[in-house]
Amino acid sequence: MQTQTTDLLPDPPLPPTDQSPMDHPSTLRNIFFGVEGLRAGWSILLFAAIFAAFMFVAHFIAVKIHPPTHHASSDNTMPFYFMLLNEAIPLVGVCLVTWIMSKVERRPIGVYGLGGSSKLPHFIAGLAWGIICLSPFIFILWKAGFLVFDQRLLFGTDIFRYGAQWLLMFFVVGLLEEYFTRGYLQYTLTRGLAGLFQWAFKTPHSKAFAFWTSAVIFSLLFGFAHGSNPGESPIGLLTAGIASMMFCLVLWRTGSLWWAIGFHTTWDWGQSYLYGVADSGIMVQHHLLATHPVGKPLLSGGTTGPEGSILILPIIVLIVMVIVFTLPRTHAGYTRLLERPIES
Repeated sequence: MQTQTTDLLPDPPLPPTDQSPMDHPSTLRNIFFGVEGLRAGWSILLFAAIFAAFMFVAHFIAVKIHPPTHHASSDNTMPFYFMLLNEAIPLVGVCLVTWIMSKVERRPIGVYGLGGSSKLPHFIAGLAWGIICLSPFIFILWKAGFLVFDQRLLFGTDIFRYGAQWLLMFFVVGLLEEYFTRGYLQYTLTRGLAGLFQWAFKTPHSKAFAFWTSAVIFSLLFGFAHGSNPGESPIGLLTAGIASMMFCLVLWRTGSLWWAIGFHTTWDWGQSYLYGVADSGIMVQHHLLATHPVGKPLLSGGTTGPEGSILILPIIVLIVMVIVFTLPRTHAGYTRLLERPIES
């Protein structure tokens, strides 16, 4: 009796085809995703879109609750609560959107500048150096006759009450400005440019070139953003841009923003509250000392404040030396953050 065995034989292989049905999804995926996850350009656009939506909603709610009015006092100084609200809302937005993007990209949120094991020491050191570097600058302007101290305005417990209020306020300012410009956005632009430079130039230093390219871009934007401040000057805008580059140097050496946040806090607090001078053209209410500039704005700073004086140049050199000699670069530098793998 004959047995049929042909049904047990394997099917012949299918002839190869020129196009796989998965080609189109793969091509589309490559547009949005690379080896490091969502491509940097799309990440920045998504960050900007979510932040803009947050600010639109926050502004809409704020206007409904409290219609806008003229917030400056009769002497053109800015009140505490208005300034705090004006800085705290975007800070909440930046922190929230950064957290969202860390989840989208599956990266630890600490890589965007607020991580590290030396957060508190760096922050305290920054607080100390901010006031230490500002004070000789104010002394020089005073002794050279470009700044006059008129009188003391606060007494008793008001000194500590308003001093603490403005210290909190300028901590919020420092945290917002550092985290917004040198946090997620700078990390992501650096990540994207590093891949581009590596592809274009085949250089082992692509990450360093990318970091300093993004540092220049955001420092220029940081300087131009101060142009909307009342009483700002070209020297003041230049100073803001240079200060941004100095803080980028801190980030490059430590991989952390905390030293810069501390320095930013007490530098602004010292100008606005302690010495009572304009800070990028802005005066605040309830400051300790009353002062006024004398002489040419190029030397005195004029309505911009000390940051508008060309005499700030040696102070900038001093700050750079402080950064270089007190923050030696270690294994915690910025390139290590770029090497952090995506979380599974």
